[in-house]
Amino acid sequence: QFFVFCHGVLQFSQLLASGFLKSSVSTIEIRYGLSSQTSGLLASFNEVGNTLLIVFVSYLGSRVHRPRFIGIGALLVSLASFLMSLPHFMTGPYEYDQSSCPLVTAGTLSNSTDLCQPEARGASANLSDASCTPHASRENHEVLLVMFVAQVLLGIGGVPIQPFGISYIDDFASERNSPLYLGILFSVTIIGPGVAFMLGSAILRVYVDIDKVSAAEVHLTNNDPRWVGAWWLGFLVAASLVALSALPYFFFPREMPKEVGEVLHTHTHPSVQPKCFPVVLLRNLRHPVYLLVVLAQVNISAMVAGLATFMGKFLERQFSLTASLANMIIGAVNVPGAMVGMVVGGAILRRFQMSLKHCGALCVLGMLLCLLTAFPLLFLGCPTQKVAAGINSFLVLSSGFGPHDMECNAECHCPATGFNPVCGSDGVEYTSPCSAGCRDVNVHTDSSVLNYTRCSCIAGAGFARPGTCGTGCSHLFVPFVVLSCLAGILASTSHTPSFMLILRSIQPEDKSFAVGIQFMLLRVLAWMPGPVLYGSAIDTTCILWERRCERRAACRYYDNTLFRHR
Repeated sequence: QFFVFCHGVLQFSQLLASGFLKSSVSTIEIRYGLSSQTSGLLASFNEVGNTLLIVFVSYLGSRVHRPRFIGIGALLVSLASFLMSLPHFMTGPYEYDQSSCPLVTAGTLSNSTDLCQPEARGASANLSDASCTPHASRENHEVLLVMFVAQVLLGIGGVPIQPFGISYIDDFASERNSPLYLGILFSVTIIGPGVAFMLGSAILRVYVDIDKVSAAEVHLTNNDPRWVGAWWLGFLVAASLVALSALPYFFFPREMPKEVGEVLHTHTHPSVQPKCFPVVLLRNLRHPVYLLVVLAQVNISAMVAGLATFMGKFLERQFSLTASLANMIIGAVNVPGAMVGMVVGGAILRRFQMSLKHCGALCVLGMLLCLLTAFPLLFLGCPTQKVAAGINSFLVLSSGFGPHDMECNAECHCPATGFNPVCGSDGVEYTSPCSAGCRDVNVHTDSSVLNYTRCSCIAGAGFARPGTCGTGCSHLFVPFVVLSCLAGILASTSHTPSFMLILRSIQPEDKSFAVGIQFMLLRVLAWMPGPVLYGSAIDTTCILWERRCERRAACRYYDNTLFRHR
């Protein structure tokens, strides 16, 4: 029982480590200027190290000291988590367009570089180029390298944890208790990501450079599109937890006396004749039920892998949420929903003692109902907010004009890379006060910006407030969350019956091997390509890219309708 407890704690901490990346994807994209394709690739690299070793390790099975191997794997996971947070300490403080933070000195405004300044011709042009040193681009490559290495290590460290833990428990628990113990571990694997999203939500409310700058120097609120939360803190928390939970494993014995239960058997491993690997592989893959069910699971898993990585980002963009709130919703609503579905599916199986045909029917029913509830999600969302500079009124961007080429602000000489969105009194969003042609700024007593005035591009009163206009359809948010949660519950009811289809349609001696192949195929065909495909699809809907040192960085604005449909 102590082993089961330790293993629960370890699996939970390990899932925190891999879950934190998913909860901070949009934040890391902004901080290091990554496209969604790159962040999707980063998320799937976790599976690379895992896939390379999983078959080999499953083959070693009971020939090694399993608890010790689990402990070593856990220490690797801990090291990988620590490496994930390293880029924060390798790079300087996060730099954003500071121009929205005017320093009030003796009643005059200094540092208001973001306003329209017809006389300052050359000054603003150099703003963006100043940060483009060879050092800056080298730093960016180093950051990516460290993160990719960390993800591979995270995958390698995770290899022995689940297979060895489960087989160790199954070997030494009584027949009666074994399903209960495995059920406990299984529920932990689902709760883990939920907690990771909730913790991520809390951590992203803290400013990224909490350790480098004082609170007084931070002029952003977490509603600002330039806000970056302390994404690295989560990885440090996870690294410490995993390291602590690894320690007991070095003290467990190689073999335990079998737990005494109601059913007593002498515990011996039947001597199975070693079979030829390719023969078994072909025999299973030629089995139509096995092959079709595994392919169905591959399709669902690819979808889940993409959604888990980018659902937060999707909610942020569609409904103008903060990263923190989006994570809160996923952790508190969507993840528990999936858990409920799995439990319900298992309960139905147990209650009605279903045959294989019925299992198949239950899977089909669950997926059909899921499709019906998910279909309205195509239409529940918002169009892109109106953005000036022809971002969506003329789509001038695609023909090579930047957002600073409008006639009303032609004399302002706005920096091309400036990004400090303001919302005009006409309900149109501008990428900076300069691009709206604003010449003056009004400031609160605490030196935060109240509004910008005398804006030549805005008709009528001609003022603008700091921050984006938002997509203006928060009323669709609750129906979206309810339907997506319901679709998740219905889809996950097919989880247990689909496993039963696999386990019962295969020759008993092939069972563990068949499950190994199944997970291998899920990794290679679903978990690895899933996030990359989703990220690439999201990138195709971008209408304005941030430029950093002549390279394309993160996306500033998406075509929200296309984003939703794709």
